[in-house]
Amino acid sequence: MSLPGSGSGHASVSGSPKVYVKVPASTANLGPGFDALGMALNLYAWIEMGIAPATEIRLYGDQMSGVPTDKSNLIYKVAQQVFDKAGVSHPELDIAMYSDIPLTRGLGSSASAIVGALVAANALIGNKLSSHELFQMASALEKHPDNVSASLFGGLTVAFWDGERAEHLRIVPDDRLDILVAIPRFELATEKARHVLPEQVPMKDAVFNIGHASLLVAAFCTGRYDMIRHAMKDAIHQPYRAPLIPGMTDILQRAEEHGALGVALSGAGPTLLALVNRKEGRGAELERFLLDTLRGQGIEADTMWLQVSAEGATVLTHFDPGVSLIDNVKGNVRT
Repeated sequence: MSLPGSGSGHASVSGSPKVYVKVPASTANLGPGFDALGMALNLYAWIEMGIAPATEIRLYGDQMSGVPTDKSNLIYKVAQQVFDKAGVSHPELDIAMYSDIPLTRGLGSSASAIVGALVAANALIGNKLSSHELFQMASALEKHPDNVSASLFGGLTVAFWDGERAEHLRIVPDDRLDILVAIPRFELATEKARHVLPEQVPMKDAVFNIGHASLLVAAFCTGRYDMIRHAMKDAIHQPYRAPLIPGMTDILQRAEEHGALGVALSGAGPTLLALVNRKEGRGAELERFLLDTLRGQGIEADTMWLQVSAEGATVLTHFDPGVSLIDNVKGNVRT
C-alpha cells in the first residue's frame, strides 16, 4: 500500500472544529450466521470531517479509486442524514478519507464508510445522537446489521434487524485467535452475490444453520475453539455463491486439514477467511494451501494476517488539525 505525498491541512470554517474517526473493517456471516454475525478486523479507514464554506471531499489510498468526490459521496450523504435527524443544518462539509479496506471484496468497506460517517457527523455536532440511534440508522442503510454492528461496536457481534429495529450483543474473543484472509484480485458486488441466493431454503437447511450458528457463538463465549471446526458450516448461502469464486468449495472442504479452525466466505465475497489458533503454528501451511488452491483455478489472490479489533469506530483526539489527514495517519496504515 502506498501513501500519496503529504501536504498541509485543509482548514474548515474558521473557529469550527474538525473531527477524526478511525473505523475497523469487518467480516460478516462467519459461515452459518447469515446477516447476523459480524466481526471487526484490525484493518482500518480514517475519516476527517469539518464544517466548511463549500464542500470539498478528498480521498486517499489505492482503495479509493472511482469513489465520488462530490455530494453524491456516501460519507457526505450519510452525514446529512445525521444532521437532519438531529435537527441541525450543515450543507457544506470538508471531508477527507483514507482507507486500507479493499472495496467490494467482502470486508465491509461500505459498512465502514457508513459507520465512520455517522460517528464523525455525530461528533461534529456534539454527539446529539446515541450509539443506539446510530446503529439503527446504519442497519437501515445497509439493510442488515452484521457488518455495521461490528464496525460500530468492535469485537464479535450478534445482531438482528427486522426492518424496523436493530439489536446486538458483543463478544470479545480471546487473544489466541488469528485471522487469515485470501483476497482474490477481482471484485464481487454484494448485489450480484445476493442475486444468486434462493428466495426460500428447505427447512432442514434452516435448522442446520440455526444449530451451527448457535454452536459457533457458544464456542466463542466459552473459549471452546475446538468446536469452531464443527460449527462454522453453512447450508443457506455459501453453496449458492461458490460458483462465483473458483476454488472456494475445495477451500471450504479442506482448509481444516491445513490448520484452520474453520473457514468461510467473508461476507458476500470473494474474500475467503480462515480462523486460526496461533499457538498451533500452522499458519504458513494454511496460507500456501489457500493461495495454491486459488491459483490452480486461475485466481490470483493476496493474503493478509489480521486479528479481531476489540474497538469499534473511535473518535480520535490526538490528530493534529493543522496538517493533512495523510500526515496524521502515517505510521498507522498497512504497508
